[in-house]
Amino acid sequence: MASVPLLRLSVVPRSPKNLTAKPFFLRRPPFSLQSLPRLTPRTKPTVVTSASYSPTPATDRLIAAAAYCLPFFNGLQYGRYAFVQYPVLERVFEPLLPVVSAYRSVPFASFVAFFALYLLVVRNPNFSRFIRFNAMQAVVMDVLLVLPLLVQRVFTPGRGIGFKILIVGYNCMFALLVGCFLYCLASCVVGRTPYLPFVAEAADRQL
Repeated sequence: MASVPLLRLSVVPRSPKNLTAKPFFLRRPPFSLQSLPRLTPRTKPTVVTSASYSPTPATDRLIAAAAYCLPFFNGLQYGRYAFVQYPVLERVFEPLLPVVSAYRSVPFASFVAFFALYLLVVRNPNFSRFIRFNAMQAVVMDVLLVLPLLVQRVFTPGRGIGFKILIVGYNCMFALLVGCFLYCLASCVVGRTPYLPFVAEAADRQL
């Protein structure tokens, strides 16, 4: 008879509240799908194609390369001793002698070319930055070439060891000038901006 109360408990009908409750698998989850963060598609990196690349115009490259003729022509005087010691160099530069002679035959040609390059090209906003930077770098090179001549006039080396130091200094300046000229000329021809140590920084500050 003790099992009768247990049977009564098992057959007790559910209340209306319990009958209207939904099963657990049909209940609404505590969160909604809208609350989840949306996954945005990853954007592809932009690739620079050859069509978007704008090369330097040929006219700009020609003008920029011609600007370095100013320090080159004015610095050929440093090769006077190298031409005597190495006659092969004189044969290499022999085709340029008519041009250099015509350049030096004009009175004050170096001063006119210097100010014309600085005022008409460097300070002219109509030219591109590529031309103006190379022209300014050529002007800075031309200014630096004057410093060894000033040192020579101050110390006036004689015929002893001072003269030998003068020859070595002239040869080093000539080799440095030719190397910088060829580097800048080749860079301008292919459309790249040449950067000389210290000279490029001084030229960039003036623009």
